[in-house]
Amino acid sequence: MKKTAFEKKSATVLAPAEEPRTLSGIPVKREYGPEDLAGRDLLSEIGRPGRFPFTRGLKSGGYRMTPWTMRMFAGHKTAKDTNARFKYLLSHGETGLSTAFDLPTLMGIDSDDPRALGEVGREGVAVDSLADMEDLFGGIALGKVSTSMTINLPAPVLFAMYLAVARKQGVPFKRLRGTCQTDILKEYIAQNEYLYPPEASMRLVLDLIEYCVKEVPRFYPISISGYHIREAGADAVQELAFTLADGRDYVERLVKRGIPVDDFASQLSFFFDVHNHFFEEIAKLRAARSIWAKLMKDEFGAKKEISWMLPMHCQTAGVSLTAQQPMNNLPRVAYQAMAAVLGGAQSLHTNSFDEALALPSDEAVMLALRTQQILALETGVTDTPDPFGGSFFLESLTKDMETRATAVMRRIEELGGVVRALEQGFFHREISESAYRFETDLSSRKRRIVGVNVHETGGGAPSILKIDHAVEKGQVAALKRLRRERDNGRVQSSLSRLSEAAKGPTNLLPLILEAVEAYATVGEVTNALKEVFGEYPMFAR
Repeated sequence: MKKTAFEKKSATVLAPAEEPRTLSGIPVKREYGPEDLAGRDLLSEIGRPGRFPFTRGLKSGGYRMTPWTMRMFAGHKTAKDTNARFKYLLSHGETGLSTAFDLPTLMGIDSDDPRALGEVGREGVAVDSLADMEDLFGGIALGKVSTSMTINLPAPVLFAMYLAVARKQGVPFKRLRGTCQTDILKEYIAQNEYLYPPEASMRLVLDLIEYCVKEVPRFYPISISGYHIREAGADAVQELAFTLADGRDYVERLVKRGIPVDDFASQLSFFFDVHNHFFEEIAKLRAARSIWAKLMKDEFGAKKEISWMLPMHCQTAGVSLTAQQPMNNLPRVAYQAMAAVLGGAQSLHTNSFDEALALPSDEAVMLALRTQQILALETGVTDTPDPFGGSFFLESLTKDMETRATAVMRRIEELGGVVRALEQGFFHREISESAYRFETDLSSRKRRIVGVNVHETGGGAPSILKIDHAVEKGQVAALKRLRRERDNGRVQSSLSRLSEAAKGPTNLLPLILEAVEAYATVGEVTNALKEVFGEYPMFAR
C-alpha cells in the first residue's frame, strides 16, 4: 500500500510502535475494515441488545432507564468502623454494599487464633460471630439494600450470619437481595484461600446454592470469579476461559444433584477484572455473555431466556494500580470503569487511587465513587447500549476472544474437568507462564507503565489509612467476652449436630444457621466441618 506524505514524514516517530502487537495472544492488525467482517452475518451472530446470545448486553435499553449498581468494596478495622463506612458511602450515592473481610475471616480463623496475630482488621473487616454481623449492618435495613459479600472458604457461615441478622430485623429471606462470592474453585486456581479438599468444598458451595434456590430466590448465592485469576497473572483469554469453565462445573454438579437447570441458572452471577487495554476488556465482557448463553442453551438445554443470561459485576484492576505516582491511578481507574460500562456490566466497583499503598482513605474512596457517578451522569455512556457494536476492530476482537476462550475450555474438559485439571497443575502452569511474559515485557519496556518504567519522575505519596494495634486487641477482647456470656451448651450441641450431619448427604445450611444463631464463631464452625472433611494441603498436585 502506498504511504501518504504524512506517513513517510512520521515513519521515524512511529517506528518503535510498529512492532507486532498482541492482546492475550491475539494478533492486532494496524488497521481494520469491512474485509474483517466479510462472510459474517453480524446481526444474526451478535443479535440486538437484550436478545440471545446477549453479546450486546442483557437489556434492550442498556442503562438508559437505570444505571449499573455502584457497589464500592468496603471493610476495615471492626464491624462498627465498617458500618460507618457503609453509611458514609450510602449517604453519598452508593447504590449497593460490598463487604471486604479481613484475612483471618477469609480463612475461617477467629481473631484470637494465634495464626491471626497481626492481621485482624487490616485488609478488611473482622467478623467472628453473629454479634459482629449485627454491628456490621446496624441501622441498615437489609430488605432495602443489596449486599455483596466477598467470602469463599467460610461463605456458608457468613451467609448464615447475614440471614440471622435479616431474621432479627424481621425481613423475610425472600426479600433479601445481593451476592455471596462462594466461588471456591477460583481459590484453588488463584487465590489459595481454601481449607478442605475440593470435593468437600464443592459440597458446601452446592448446599448454599440449593438452599438459596428454595429459600432466598432474589439472592445470588455465587459469584463465579475471574477477577482473582486475572490478578494472579492470567491474561484476558485465560480469565474468560477459566471462569466460564468453573461456571460449567458448578452447573454440571447442580444438575447431577437433580436440580433442573432452569430452577437455578438465574441465580448464578459472575465477576470480572477490567484491566488497562480498553478494547480488549470490552471484547472480553461481550464474549463472556455470548459463550455462556450458547453453553446454557445448547449444552445444558436451559429453556428460559433468563437462564441464558450472564449477569456480571466488574472491578477495576487492582494489580494495575501503582505505588509510584499513585495519583496516576485516578485516570487508570476511570478508563477501566468506562470499559466495564461499555462492556455491559450490571454492577461496578472502582478502586481507590491509594490502594497500592493501604486500605483506601475516605477521600480516596469518595473520588472512586465520584468517578462512577461522573461516568453515569455526565459522559453520555448511558444513552445507548453497546455503542461500539459493529466496529470492525471490536467485532473482530470479540470473535477472536470467544474462539480462543472456547478452545481453552475444551482443553480443560479434555483433562477431565476443572478439579482434575487442578490436580494436574494445569491452571497454575498457565497463569505462571502468562505472569512471566508480563514481567519480561515490563522489564524490556515492551509493556509501558507510566511512573514505573516510563516517565518515572514526579508524584509524592499521599497520606494513607493506618490500622492501629488497638483494633486487634479490642476485637479479641470482645470475642472472649462473647464466649463467656453466650450459652456454650447450646453452641456445642449445635456444632455436634453439624459435624454429624456432614458425614451424610444432608444440606448443611440449616444446621450452620442454627449454630451461628447460637453465636458459634466462624472458626468454631469451620473446625467442626474440618473434623469430618479434613484439610487439603496448600499447592497440592
